[in-house]
This record gives sequence, C-alpha cells and structure tokens, in this order.
Amino acid sequence: MSSFLPPLGAVLPELVLALAAIILLLVGAIKGERSANLVTGLAIAVLAAVLLLVLLKPVVTLSAFNGALVIDPFSRFMKALALLGATVSLIMSVDWLNREGQNKFEYAVLVLISTLGMMMLVSAGDLIALYLGLELMSLSLYVIAAINRESVRSTEAGLKYFVLGSLSSGMLLYGASLLYGFTGTVNFDGIAKAATSPTLGLVFGIVFVMAGLCFKVSAVPFHMWTPDVYEGAPTPVTAFFATAPKVAAMAVFMRVAVEALPNVTHSWQQIITFVAIASMVLGAFAAIGQRNIKRLLAYSSIGHMGFALVGLAAATPQGVRGVMVYMTIYVAMTLGSFACVLSMRRNGQAVETIDDLAGLSRTRPLMALAFSGLMFSLAGIPPLAGFLAKYYVFLAAIQAGLYGLAVIGVLASVVGAYYYLRVVKIMYFDEPADAFDPMPGELKAVLSVSGLFTVFYFLWPAPLIDAAGAAARALF
Repeated sequence: MSSFLPPLGAVLPELVLALAAIILLLVGAIKGERSANLVTGLAIAVLAAVLLLVLLKPVVTLSAFNGALVIDPFSRFMKALALLGATVSLIMSVDWLNREGQNKFEYAVLVLISTLGMMMLVSAGDLIALYLGLELMSLSLYVIAAINRESVRSTEAGLKYFVLGSLSSGMLLYGASLLYGFTGTVNFDGIAKAATSPTLGLVFGIVFVMAGLCFKVSAVPFHMWTPDVYEGAPTPVTAFFATAPKVAAMAVFMRVAVEALPNVTHSWQQIITFVAIASMVLGAFAAIGQRNIKRLLAYSSIGHMGFALVGLAAATPQGVRGVMVYMTIYVAMTLGSFACVLSMRRNGQAVETIDDLAGLSRTRPLMALAFSGLMFSLAGIPPLAGFLAKYYVFLAAIQAGLYGLAVIGVLASVVGAYYYLRVVKIMYFDEPADAFDPMPGELKAVLSVSGLFTVFYFLWPAPLIDAAGAAARALF
C-alpha cells in the first residue's frame, strides 16, 4: 500500500546522501578551499556507504509519498550501478584536480547532489518526481561542466550543456503536461490504466517526453551537446558524465516506457527503434575522423546508447534485462577508458589527441595492453564483455521480431570497430612518442579492475544476468 509518509528504510539511502551533501557544503563553506581534499574524501566515503546501504537493503517492492517514489529490485540494481559510477569517477578525479589546481570543495558536493537526483530519478513513480529528479541531477551537471572558470573550453561546454539541457527539459515538461492532460493523472500506474489506445494528444505527449529523455542519454537527434561538452569539460567530469547520469536516464527511460505506457507499446516502440538506429549509425560513422580521444569516446557513447536502446525497443523482460547488463558492462568499459585518458600526461601537462598514444606499447606496455582490451571490448570483439553485452540486446530484438534493427546494429558495430582498432594500431605499430608521466595508484586500480572484468566476464556471466533478469521482471 502506498502512503504519504514512507517507512524510513525505503528512502534511507536518499536521506543519508542529502544530509551528507548539506553537512559537507557547510564544512567547505566554514573551512574554505583548504578543506577540498577532506570534503572529497568524505564524499567518496558517503557514496560508498550509500552503495552498501542500497545493496544490503532487503529486496522488496515499496512505494512512498503516494506512489511518487517506487523502491523495487529494478531501482535497486540501477541505483547501485549509478552509485558505483559516481564513486569511481570521484576517486579518479582526486589526482587530476590537485595537479590542475582545480581542487574545489564544491565539486564533490555537486557530485553528491547530482547523484541524489539520479537516485530519485531511478525511483520515480510519477511525472513530478521524474522531473524533480531530472532537474536536481542536471543543474549540478551544468555547474561542474564549467567548474574550471579559467578555461574558455570548460565554460563554453557548461553554457552549451545548460542551454540545450534547458530546451530538452522544456520539451519533457510539455510532454508530461500532455500526458497528464489526456490521462488525468501523473502517476505511472494511473497513466498505464488510462492510456489504453494511442490518441493523437497522447502520442504527442509520448514524443515530447521521449525527446527529453533522449537528450539525457545523448541519443540522436538530441546528441549535439555530447562531443563539445565531453571535449570541453575537465576530463574527470567527462568520466562522470559518461557513466552515472547515463545509467539514471536509461533507467527512467525504461520505467516510463514499460510501466507508464504498456498499452501503447507500438507508439513508443517506433520512436525507440528510430532513435536506436540513428544513434548506432551516427556513432559508428562520425567517430571515424576524430583526432581527440575525448571526442572519440563521446561519439562512442552515442553509439553505445543506441545499442542499449535496441533492448528497450524489444519491449520484453529479456530486452530490459539486456539493457541493464549492457549498461553495467558499458560503465565498466568507460571507467577503464577514462582512467587511461586521465593518465595521458607529459611533463605535468594533460594531452588529449589520439596521436599522443603513439608507441604506448613500448613506453607503458601494461597500460597499452589494458587499453587495447577495453578498445576491443567497446568494438564488440568476442569473447570480451562488450561482445556479450551486444549479444543480449540483439538476441532480445530478434526474439521480438525486430530483425532489421538487429541487422543494422551488427553492421554499425562492424563500422565502429574501425576507429577502436585504429587506436590499438597507433599504440602498437606507430613510432613511440615521449613517455607519459607515471600513472597514479587510484587510476591503476580502476584500470586493472575494469580491464580484468572486461576480459574475464565471459567465464562467469551468470550472477550479473540473474540479477538483471530479476530486476527486469519487477517492471512487468
């Protein structure tokens, strides 16, 4: 039964995160900039503690605040993944921020607030909670994109993200108002009962809501901010953008489609199919000419969101399970890749072009080996984790009769393999450039764990598949 005042355990992780963000903000304001390392360390500890809280909570289905927040196995899985991405991103940022003189206490606090928004977004059970969670997440992201105020590129990235993000929020809000107007309720369960046939107004509402959510996962045609923001924002911020917010946005995408609109599946299935095809194709072809490694990973991210949406287009429990497995593997591969990008420093200066990786196999052989494994996995080379991630979503599409979508996905994957293999070729066959500075310990740890998971996942895939399968069934 839904009640306005929830049992404390239902929202305990969110309460802990909110209180921690307020306390750390006060600590930073009182102690000033010298507290930056303390605040960042405490923020990492808080995120890790909240992750444990989420994982150790009993697996039950509850709703709180009259159904505004839903706590179920699906939200538990996606919250844990978003928290993992946020925690590791913050750990990876410590050394970089100190070296660049950008160690501000506000950064860690904004990451906490953004993560709180993601947790609310994942648990959203109605349109109002969805919008509040989305804005809480997004407003913090706009600020940290431009946190390096001395850099024109960083401030430009923040401004572009803010302007385009505001536009997408407006579209989503307009779509939500249409859904409310044509169903008479903001609650997802109520919308599901009222939306039994695809009327014109309802379809318009679905289109606008999906457009707003496509922006948040950087899917075509709402991807235009991604390459510029990824390149312009400080590299640890880009690593954060590429992982945790994508997980939260994809989670709410699945919840809206499956829980709120189960009776008009055909209407949103067409939108998702088009967006998935466009994202996979653009991600494959647009990355070919890139010279900056962060822009390359931006187009790679667009393509991977397209592959993940193939599973959602299937509109089946197997498809949703495929998306959840895909997002888990994507987060692991992306964090490892950004650990390598953050390690690209010469004489204390960060370098970002792909050509700077020339001959890395001779100057940093272990880093080159791990980065090559991640590139092969991102390309979908068997038996690495990236191949299995694509296998699950394509299999779900084929089982749902979406043969054309699966074929286009496979072809886009083949084209995309070119630019990943080009990075490997530059590392192993080009004349060596000057050696990079030694890799910090935390980046070594992230790269090692990510690389080992990616390479050896095929030996024991069952735990992740079972957990994702149980979480996916909670939506249906």
